[in-house]
Amino acid sequence: MKKISNSISFLTFLVLVISLMSCSSEKTRQSFTSKNKPVPAFDADSAYSFIEEQIKWGPRVPGSEAHTLTRDYIVAKLKSYAGSKFVGQQRFTKVVYGDSLNLKNIIAVINPENPDRIMLCAHWDSRPRSEEASTEALKKEPVLGADDGASGVAVLLEVARAIQRNKPEIGIDIILFDGEDYGKSSDLSNFFLGSRCWAKNQPSKNYKPRFGILLDMVGAKNATFLKEQFSLKAAPSLVDGIWKIAEELNYGHVFKNKLGSSVADDHYILNANLAFPTIDIINHDLNNDGSLKFPDHWHSEKDTISIIDKETLKEVGDVLLELIFNRL
Repeated sequence: MKKISNSISFLTFLVLVISLMSCSSEKTRQSFTSKNKPVPAFDADSAYSFIEEQIKWGPRVPGSEAHTLTRDYIVAKLKSYAGSKFVGQQRFTKVVYGDSLNLKNIIAVINPENPDRIMLCAHWDSRPRSEEASTEALKKEPVLGADDGASGVAVLLEVARAIQRNKPEIGIDIILFDGEDYGKSSDLSNFFLGSRCWAKNQPSKNYKPRFGILLDMVGAKNATFLKEQFSLKAAPSLVDGIWKIAEELNYGHVFKNKLGSSVADDHYILNANLAFPTIDIINHDLNNDGSLKFPDHWHSEKDTISIIDKETLKEVGDVLLELIFNRL
């Protein structure tokens, strides 16, 4: 990584916020019992529209016009919910396969005065190639990424919109990573570019929220969220707590109380480099031999708005809002 920079005013603000946080504030074992507090409704129609807006310019491949236009859209939306001075971009460059990429993580700070915080994250880029497509010609085409990328961002945008109208008791940092999906299938070193940059270039060593939650592929029909193994290793009580909340909301058919696979994702990078745990809510299942099974639209031409389900978006959004407003 090189040429890493932030907006001066935003960086200064973020340093002031996180300097209030104690390095001893991590809570590795937490209780998520109901506090009988009101929880705002998650608007799945709104979240669905956020996906439509992200994909209308085409695949969000770094270096493309669609990538720039989508970034501007996401930044504008977050500023409208969190306030202009509380949203910034972490700019960095990376040369991958001979391509010089100008990448930007998007960061929003919500309830900045509260030192007790959590981190919510997703990736906002889409894949430059479709290795799992149905034809050789299509395998060379970029992925639109309605689910893989846009769905996680859409849920977090709707969470931010709900928080604007109903202030929770917890501080929240939303981090949207760029360059997550650029690597070739056999080259893990060029995946997760944004989370690698964020993990290694923190504005303060004291940044230590309670935990992070990563959303990836959270909008498809018939989604299956198993308990991902890297997440369980990093924060078992958080995983169990989230899945228990889902069960109490009658979403156990989606958040299945079942051990999943080990999925390399942004949280794997974060947990290897940061002093607080991050878990991954990601649509995956297991093959009969116990190996990792992604949905059929993964990294293919099928990842379009047609496979998005408002009910899945609502289930994930309801769980997050219940956690934020009634369990922390």
